[in-house]
Amino acid sequence: MRAIFIADAHLVSSEDTNYRLLLRFLRELEGELDTLYILGDLFDFWLGFPAQPLTQYDTVIEALERLVVRGCRLVYFEGNHDFHLGTIFSQRLNARIHTGPSVEYLQGKRLYVCHGDQINREDHFYHLLRFLLRTNLVAAGVRHFPPVWAQRIREHLQKRSQTGYGVKTARWDYRRIILDFAGSLQREGYDGLVTGHFHLALREDIQETSFAVLSLGDWMEQFTYGEMLDGELRLLTYPADSAIS
Repeated sequence: MRAIFIADAHLVSSEDTNYRLLLRFLRELEGELDTLYILGDLFDFWLGFPAQPLTQYDTVIEALERLVVRGCRLVYFEGNHDFHLGTIFSQRLNARIHTGPSVEYLQGKRLYVCHGDQINREDHFYHLLRFLLRTNLVAAGVRHFPPVWAQRIREHLQKRSQTGYGVKTARWDYRRIILDFAGSLQREGYDGLVTGHFHLALREDIQETSFAVLSLGDWMEQFTYGEMLDGELRLLTYPADSAIS
């Protein structure tokens, strides 16, 4: 059995290098994969509008659909840029969707898998915003938004995210936050943590234990992803220096 974990591509345009590399990566996985875990923020913006107005993402959806047709199971963890995913994922792609963390029993291991935006408990403003955006009221409202609003909302959120990320990385030590959280999970009997969100590529074992910590980095500049094969979690880098067809 082989599972792949990917997060934080923040796809914007089909002309971008990370978008084109992701399409190539997904093509290479066809027929070679049991489960693809998407740990959030695959898109820089996605809400499940009834009529999907962000047509630049169509080729990614089609690539994921080909994986599913070839027998791959798709598991999607909502991020802070893609939530209220809608029927494209739940029906067309038959994805199992998680709105928060999940316990995954995989290859004999009990893993805590999450996007990661809830790990930093000190970011109180974000936790409030997250709660508000994921209410049933907002989910219902999305179904009635005019499609033209999608692009305006995306542009606004993109600007806020770009500004806020630099401030947060200067304020908090993400490696310490992840490892402290992993320690608490290890004491609860988990075998590993897999997380996205932090754009930090990290693979460590908690000292003197077999608990595996995997932080996926990103698919924007690092092109890192996770693989689980024969019960072992690995952090890998996709070769981004070759020609893109």
